[in-house]
Amino acid sequence: EEIQRETAYPDGKVEKVLKNGCHLIFFPNGTWKKVGSDGKTITITFFNGDVKQVMPDQTVIYYYADAKTTHTTYSDGLEVLQFSNGQIEKHYPDGKKEITFPDQTIKNLFTDGQEESIFPDGTIVRIQRDGSKTIEFNNGQRELHTSQFKRREYPDGTVKTVYMNGQQETKYVSGRVRVKDKDGNIIMDTKV
Repeated sequence: EEIQRETAYPDGKVEKVLKNGCHLIFFPNGTWKKVGSDGKTITITFFNGDVKQVMPDQTVIYYYADAKTTHTTYSDGLEVLQFSNGQIEKHYPDGKKEITFPDQTIKNLFTDGQEESIFPDGTIVRIQRDGSKTIEFNNGQRELHTSQFKRREYPDGTVKTVYMNGQQETKYVSGRVRVKDKDGNIIMDTKV
């Protein structure tokens, strides 16, 4: 673009006004700033390679050169971080966070302390504030982990529970209940 006016300041800063209305400001440390002809689009290229862009809608896009990470802040408060390994984090104004990992696993962190992870194979893991965990497998099985027991529920209705003392209890759809001690010895079996 053709330069309309150029001004050199005593502090070493140089400002160039282009015929299209853009302003370019060059700082002695190598940083430079471009103000678009609309006066609202601003790009600052820092001496270390970082780049900050302010868009007309007040969206701010900051690229960290060393980390190869982009941090975008939207006017509604949503922040999106994109990392060089493909990980993407969304930080919502209400405090919720959503992380998409390079393997496409999605982890949601809720403001009340709960977590939810959705894995590429369809498995879903939910962790409550009390530390209990629910796992829903893509084959229809479900597991519940608490401080007292681990329980697996099968699609056919069978429920197997392993207690912290090692005792196992299996309840079948037929009504049969089998209990084993921590060593695997059957201590009760109600065959129907």
